[in-house]
Amino acid sequence: MRADAPHPDVQALLDLIEEAGTSPISQFGVDEARELSRKMRPDETGPDVGDVTDRTVPGFEGDGPEVPVRVYTPEGAGPFPTVAFFHGGGFVLGDLESHDYLCREFVTESGCAVVAADYRRAPEHPFPAAVEDAYAVTQWVAETDALEGNGDLAVMGDSAGGNLAAAVTLMARDRADGPAVDFQALIYPSVSHRTDWDSRQANNEGYYLVEADMQWFHECYHASTVHRGNRYAYPLEACDFAGLPPATVVTAGFDPLRDEGVAYAEALADAGVAVEHRNYPAMIHGFVSMLAGPREVETGHAAVAALAGDVATALA
Repeated sequence: MRADAPHPDVQALLDLIEEAGTSPISQFGVDEARELSRKMRPDETGPDVGDVTDRTVPGFEGDGPEVPVRVYTPEGAGPFPTVAFFHGGGFVLGDLESHDYLCREFVTESGCAVVAADYRRAPEHPFPAAVEDAYAVTQWVAETDALEGNGDLAVMGDSAGGNLAAAVTLMARDRADGPAVDFQALIYPSVSHRTDWDSRQANNEGYYLVEADMQWFHECYHASTVHRGNRYAYPLEACDFAGLPPATVVTAGFDPLRDEGVAYAEALADAGVAVEHRNYPAMIHGFVSMLAGPREVETGHAAVAALAGDVATALA
């Protein structure tokens, strides 16, 4: 599951982070951590797509606040399969801009339209605000006539966004009026409250996502330990995984979250759900969005292409 050492691209990035003294990012507090995260983004805008439009969609059950989204449409004539996308960042960091490059590259590789959600972040908006926003966006995508969609729908997210994508599939299955989700793409998802995973012990320092930041993210998002048994907060806590859509689960060898991602893939498979597990032994957490600038990791492009192929095939 883990290579002998990180890939040279990854090690170069880790050396830059150590030299800059920016880890753990939680040492700076919420506002400064967000600003630092913004400064780390590449200047490049990413591949051209057919159209990019910012708008808002109705909130959860019609009562919640409207959710800003960014709609990416491929080149060519529709209708297109559609992917609801949820960005990572520990529920605290990240936004539409942080994952703009990833969304653009995924659109060009998959031929799918992408609706990226700018969900409410913690600590200002702890659980379940992000889940409600993610579900509202997914439901809107499934029901709206405003998109050139063909009716096929996937959910996708990385890290905290992978948690949201998994939670949305559970909610959609559990609710009588839930949207029909055809596929779930989970990129190193955070799905468990446990801290005793072997990968978390082995990779908790020196590999980009560190223990202090993981604890901080969870404290910001999960304001109460009561949430530990809630399957929408921690999808691995679900008692039943039957009836969920097929999935691809991406993990990385040097990622503290690797083993819980593996466990989620196994739980889905044990319930009869078709699962493709793609592990990248020499990679770290976050590598799929490291696509440009000084943080570019070439394997990230290959991972996006492979995931895009899985989604496109599933929604064909």
